[in-house]
Amino acid sequence: SCSPAPMKLRDAPSACPSLWRWLPCPPAELRLDLVLSSGQSFRWWESSPGAWTGVLGGRVWTLRQDGDRLWYTVYGEEDEHEEQEERDGCPAKAAKLNAETERILRDYFQLDVGLSALYHAWGAADPLFRKVATDFPGVRVLRQDPVECLFSFICTSNNHISRITAMIERLCQAFGRRLCCLDSRPFHAFPSLSALTGADAEARLRALGFGYRAKFVSGSARAIAEGLGPEGLCQLRSVPYAEARRVLCALPGVGAKVADCVCLLSLDKAEAVPVDTHVWHIARQRYGVALGGKSLTPRAYQEIGDFFRELWGPRAGWAQAV
Repeated sequence: SCSPAPMKLRDAPSACPSLWRWLPCPPAELRLDLVLSSGQSFRWWESSPGAWTGVLGGRVWTLRQDGDRLWYTVYGEEDEHEEQEERDGCPAKAAKLNAETERILRDYFQLDVGLSALYHAWGAADPLFRKVATDFPGVRVLRQDPVECLFSFICTSNNHISRITAMIERLCQAFGRRLCCLDSRPFHAFPSLSALTGADAEARLRALGFGYRAKFVSGSARAIAEGLGPEGLCQLRSVPYAEARRVLCALPGVGAKVADCVCLLSLDKAEAVPVDTHVWHIARQRYGVALGGKSLTPRAYQEIGDFFRELWGPRAGWAQAV
């Protein structure tokens, strides 16, 4: 079958893409353009019309949609196939790698969660959602690496998407492992926790334009390294939402909203509803929720989240993303 043309590759012959492969995935279940540009993750860019290139699982990917198919290719994977077959004399190893690649993608987009049925349930419970949802199909919540998600969202305070994206790019170039170069653009893995705990990390981050967030990034990296560890952070997926939120809020630079973003986008807490001033105004003006005074107090934050959890149910955070 015909497959989309890969992006041009210069100065990186070792980063050739493997063959394009695809998953069945109708637009009602996933819209790449809405999900990857919505501020859930900051590591994807539209490399050509309809094609999104980014870093996931320590590899560089390009994704695109065509009808009911989600096409994907992973740069450098072809070399891994050849090395496996040379070592083992067994093409089954390449097939195993293909299956692992598909598993990573399905897990990242949580494709085992049926989105159309959720939209129907949310619309039945909320006429306003039903009205809005027709313009925004296929918006689903990503399942990200907890370390990447946490440190990305520490950078989001008093910030906007384009600036956050540039900050994360500088962070990865300075502290992350180089993966490959496509169209003269280098790609790096997200930094490991240990890379962010160095004695000079805060000073280097300030030099990169992180401002007061530099102290929070380096401080949280040290706190996790000396406490939970990256494994313990990941294990928060298995504890109750309130417990995970409490642990996160004890870290430098992590307030209720950042904690809820991390809970929702990396720790499997689908009921987490991140509340910022925009969500607060929507709750007050469009849902008539009379809460708080002229500012978003901690009590109002909690009550707004509870209101939407009651309205939308156990995946309220997914509905809020729409």
